[in-house]
Amino acid sequence: MATLATTIFPPRRETPLPQQPLIGSSYGIRQAMNAVRMVAPTDSAVLIQGETGTGKELIARAVHDQSSRKHEPFVTLNCAAIPGGLLESELFGHERGAYTGALNSAIGRFQLAHQGTLFLDEIGDMPLELQPKLLRVLQEQEFERLGSTRTIRVDVRIVAATNRDLSAMVQERNFRADLFYRLHVFPIPLPPLRDRLEDIPLLVRYFVEKFAERMNRDVHIIPDEVMEVLKHHNWPGNIRELQNFIERAVILSSGPVLCAPLGDLKHFTESKTPAASRTLVEAERAHILEVLRQVDWVVGGHRGAAVRLGLPRTTLLHRMHKLGIVPEEARQNSC
Repeated sequence: MATLATTIFPPRRETPLPQQPLIGSSYGIRQAMNAVRMVAPTDSAVLIQGETGTGKELIARAVHDQSSRKHEPFVTLNCAAIPGGLLESELFGHERGAYTGALNSAIGRFQLAHQGTLFLDEIGDMPLELQPKLLRVLQEQEFERLGSTRTIRVDVRIVAATNRDLSAMVQERNFRADLFYRLHVFPIPLPPLRDRLEDIPLLVRYFVEKFAERMNRDVHIIPDEVMEVLKHHNWPGNIRELQNFIERAVILSSGPVLCAPLGDLKHFTESKTPAASRTLVEAERAHILEVLRQVDWVVGGHRGAAVRLGLPRTTLLHRMHKLGIVPEEARQNSC
């Protein structure tokens, strides 16, 4: 039986955890943090660029919290989550009767964010016809509600974010060039999680502690085999995917050892990775996994995976450990 190595950290704290901080020591995240420190004291527009789930809203909140506006509202709006016909009303507000269904007057996000920060997430999904109106507010700090001719002046700092290539969209005429340049005053790129491998253990420990406290569980031991798999996964959903996976793992854990459903990650990675683009390590890992499944995870013996692969049992166990493949008996003991 393989020895189950573990990573142990102190039991969860009894005091409530604060809002999720910016966690990481990798080069990319340190660059992003330095950029936040430089731009936060100014009132300049910020454009955060990164894949879905990389933590763009966390960076936007950090810009706000380190600025002179930190005691004023931080208002968010996801431009992709609201139908184009309603987005203008969400931004600028409307008067009663301005459109069908407008039974009462309502203020928009710009007015709510007066003297504070407005975070426009997924700005690349804003309809073209609405972009000139947004540009005017950014330049003049004034607008009119739908159905009104009264001009409202505001003092709002804009932080925008996108997972799309806005410069390419400008070339394709799917995004206004003048709005792009107005937003692109201070860009902050966020690296994907697959480029922040050294940050994964820090994030895993943070999320385990967070969800263990929330669920009143005493989960504080992370098997090294589990951590190795998490470090080798591609994480297409980035930090959001990792967070959701750890939450599921804590739910499944009945004792102090984190019981992670690693099969979910392996299945996703194998099903999404074309054979032609696999590295040699990925191909070896997939082959060993397939043989282990064929023999019902029996490693040794004359019918075990080691014999089928033409390897000594100890060599196969070493390869499995190196590739982040957790033996069946180790998974059972840890869960």
